[in-house]
Amino acid sequence: MRTTITTNYDGLGNTLMNVLPVTRAAIMVSAALVMGLSACGQQGETRSKVLNEEVSTQPSAAINVNEVATAKVVKDINIWPQQAPAIKVDPELEQKIAALLATMTLEQKVAQMIQPEIRDITVEDMRKYGFGSYLNGGGAYPNNDKHATPADWIALAESFYQASIDDSLDGSSIPTMWGTDAVHGHNNVIGATLFPHNIGLGAADNPKLIEQIAAITAKEVMVTGIDWVFAPTVAVVRDDRWGRTYEGYSEDPRIVREYSFAIVEGLQGAVEGDFLTDQHVLSTVKHFLGDGGTEKGVDQGNNIASEHDLYAIHAQGYVGGLSAGAQSVMASFNSWNGEKIHGNQYLLTDVLKGRFAFDGFVVGDWNGHGQVDGCTNESCAQAVNAGLDIFMVPTAAWKPLYNNTIEQVKRGDIALSRIDDAVSRILRVKFRAGLFDKPSPAKRPLSGKTELIGQQSHREVARQAVRESLVLLKNKQNLLPLSPKLNVLVAGDAADNIGKQSGGWTITWQGTDNQNSDFPGASSIFSGINATVNQAGGTATLNVNGDFDVANKPDVAIVVFGEEPYAEGNGDIDNLEYQRGDKRDLALLKKLTSQGIPVVSVFISGRPMWVNAEFNQSDAFVAAWLPGSEGNGVADVLFTNAEGKVQYDFKGKLSFSWPATPQQTTVNRPLDHQSGAASTVYLPLLPYGYGLSYQSNLSEHITLEGLSEDNLSSAQTLEDLALFERAVKSPWSMFIATPTEREGLSSSVASNSALTIRTMDRVVQEDARLVKFNGAELGTVGLISNFPRDFRAFSDSEAALSLSIKVDNDLTHPLWLGMACEGECRPQFDIAGLVKPSEWQNISVSLRCFNQDTMDFSKIVSPFYLATAAKVQLSFSDVVIQAKQQLNTVQCD
Repeated sequence: MRTTITTNYDGLGNTLMNVLPVTRAAIMVSAALVMGLSACGQQGETRSKVLNEEVSTQPSAAINVNEVATAKVVKDINIWPQQAPAIKVDPELEQKIAALLATMTLEQKVAQMIQPEIRDITVEDMRKYGFGSYLNGGGAYPNNDKHATPADWIALAESFYQASIDDSLDGSSIPTMWGTDAVHGHNNVIGATLFPHNIGLGAADNPKLIEQIAAITAKEVMVTGIDWVFAPTVAVVRDDRWGRTYEGYSEDPRIVREYSFAIVEGLQGAVEGDFLTDQHVLSTVKHFLGDGGTEKGVDQGNNIASEHDLYAIHAQGYVGGLSAGAQSVMASFNSWNGEKIHGNQYLLTDVLKGRFAFDGFVVGDWNGHGQVDGCTNESCAQAVNAGLDIFMVPTAAWKPLYNNTIEQVKRGDIALSRIDDAVSRILRVKFRAGLFDKPSPAKRPLSGKTELIGQQSHREVARQAVRESLVLLKNKQNLLPLSPKLNVLVAGDAADNIGKQSGGWTITWQGTDNQNSDFPGASSIFSGINATVNQAGGTATLNVNGDFDVANKPDVAIVVFGEEPYAEGNGDIDNLEYQRGDKRDLALLKKLTSQGIPVVSVFISGRPMWVNAEFNQSDAFVAAWLPGSEGNGVADVLFTNAEGKVQYDFKGKLSFSWPATPQQTTVNRPLDHQSGAASTVYLPLLPYGYGLSYQSNLSEHITLEGLSEDNLSSAQTLEDLALFERAVKSPWSMFIATPTEREGLSSSVASNSALTIRTMDRVVQEDARLVKFNGAELGTVGLISNFPRDFRAFSDSEAALSLSIKVDNDLTHPLWLGMACEGECRPQFDIAGLVKPSEWQNISVSLRCFNQDTMDFSKIVSPFYLATAAKVQLSFSDVVIQAKQQLNTVQCD
């Protein structure tokens, strides 16, 4: 599949052709990356137009991108207790499944296993193929309209449903089902109730509230004709650098287990009660397994936990969710000890379907099957054989995947019995959900009842969740609660910003590009403060920069600040220092405290962060997490009523330990099953479970005064970061490009109109690459990631980009060594004068040479590329970010 993005770069008017598979993990990268460094279109934010649906065989990861630990894992199935099935086997139902299965052709069966995305199929495709399900990704809407109405959603659901039961072309009348990411409410729909993200709900530690939230979400989803939600996320986060930390309820598997049970019951109903009635939707427990425990918190990375910890820590959400009768489980992008979960038969089949007695279906994540070793987005028998039942296959890759899977069954690469098992599971869930008996989406009981979208009673529950999720970390001299009769200055760029307080997965995938007007019925934190104060006769003034009339000095300042929205790997960082290198919010706090104004800090974030300096400049400090659409819940707790009585006390307690240093990224409360000194050393700044209330006595306070503001960057031990050493290192993949197209590598030889590249042996097998540039136009070879990566630790030190290179002939044009970041930045350095023909040599260039005004080392999408318009043959190997420069390192002013 090829996608074309038309854009302009320095007046070139290039068409940047991106032929890497589009994944949910593919973030839009500016066309300024030129030479093929444009990224995959994703999730409706800047959707590329499909111009040519030719079948491609390249994998989503290029040459050996997931090379990880090679040690063989010794598995012990007895670690996994045998679970009892949540739903007893129903012989009558099993007979119905078998009878229907017996009538189906192979083509019809495989179609049930294909889940395309609404931007990549038409109603006629549904009529022709009869897909078992389909989805909308985050930031995807009917008619590609962000402001699509509930009626638009229903119309699309109805048209796809009617096409699916039309047997005129495919001979099948099995109803399809629509899945959506409703992860903190029906978050793709304008006007929906948005609850706090999971990290805030974890601080509330209230399973009954979680069940209410899930039930409300189900209702609002059903208003739009949708059957199925991809929730809950039950990751147990172990490294807070992970960009999905806020999708985790806690570092404690106990909370995750209890919440998983509660949210599944809220979404689906109780197995012994109102299970999957017309008030409920199908749920998905995700992502199986270990996504919260990857090394260094890298999204889609490698989890090296022992099998015991995999069960005791990372699997507890499945113990809870499957006990409540969850009908689907989503496979995870990550690997476990080097093996991608989408292709892991032991975990998907032996553990999940065997020991956990799961009889629903396993759905993949966004082209996750394409990351399995030996697979592509268009072909992956390994995933089916491992136990994947439904391919989530957005983009035009669905068509070749459908055809290839059919051929693989005919060839015997996939046993027909495995296909029958997958389809039986899909049918079982559809029968249990009543899809064969329910009216069509437009005629279901809740469909079209738009008064349920953002209904006031729903918002009241969300407001309660905001109140209970707030954690009071500091309250010097009992500054809080505040009288609403005061003259209050409200400052900070998050104070009146509903999009920022709601975070990622909010209308758009990343939660960006939203205005307050996109949230009808919602309230910002300032609007809640303003209403509370004005009603009591006080004054609330909003000034983002903290300015005020000196003749009207405020009694107190509430400063609302925090992280910008992000989702998935876009939020990965390399340490936990807040606003590292750009302390705007700290400057605002200092400005106010220097004028003698008491300061209440309200911190918006998707994870605990190192904010020692901000603590020092705050008289009170509240962790508000990502509260969602009901920002007025913050004022409920900060202020008394007009009579001076507490309205609502703080209930929230830290469900994540708070770091003492920026480098303390894996501080987690020791668990009962852990033993040994190494696992029990626990020295956070604020421990798990910490949180003050208005009833707290002084002995309960941890003094957050005079904290060290040394970020320990000079003491931080950096290690060399191998990018290409014998093989491409995860999470990078190799690409080649011209000024108009870029493609990922899928084999040992590849070419385009500017160059040919092949593997070669330098010291060991295939440890280098040989590139022949033909001189016809600018050609590029380099490394790229699905998500931007944080390189600030290296840019802040004396680091260098190093490679071994051999050039076979004299250069007649520059040979550019470059890096690229998200946005308008592509710094490069000409190394033509440094290389000597016909000999291997090491070239090392200080990262300072790439530190131009537009360079953002926190968002590196390509840490290395070579580009030239010369006719030259060259070889390279051992591409490394050196933590400490060598004597031969090239320096720049």
